[in-house]
Amino acid sequence: MPTIILKTLINAPIRRCFDLSRSIDLHLQSMQSSEEKAIAGKNSGLIDLDESVTWKAMHFGISFEMTNKISAMEYPTFFIDEMIKGPFKKLHHQHQFKFIDTQTEMTDIFEFQAPFGLLGWLAEKIFLKNYMLKLIEKRNKVIKFQAEITY
Repeated sequence: MPTIILKTLINAPIRRCFDLSRSIDLHLQSMQSSEEKAIAGKNSGLIDLDESVTWKAMHFGISFEMTNKISAMEYPTFFIDEMIKGPFKKLHHQHQFKFIDTQTEMTDIFEFQAPFGLLGWLAEKIFLKNYMLKLIEKRNKVIKFQAEITY
């Protein structure tokens, strides 16, 4: 199963970074290029433990719906969102936060598995892992920018 580990240093307090990372509104802003919308569940504000959101977005010219739930949370250092319904066989995203000196280190550990057996495995290897990495990097740039301009 592909795993993406991405560390982002942010010049802002840990609580600010944690809250921005679970902001539905900021997520929508960061995913404008895929026309992402929150269509069910928690659709604005800060998502909390045991809450879910259903996203609708366009990727590869195809409309997808995916429901994610916050399955674990320790404020302000850790939360997990997992796909409970959607296009992947599995999607598990850990968000970890540590305050180091004057910065927050935000770590994403993103595990996913495409459906369709061997075809899904090939898609993961050929393009899907890199595509998902670019989406997370784009999202993290928006979080970093927002956290640092208001700090």
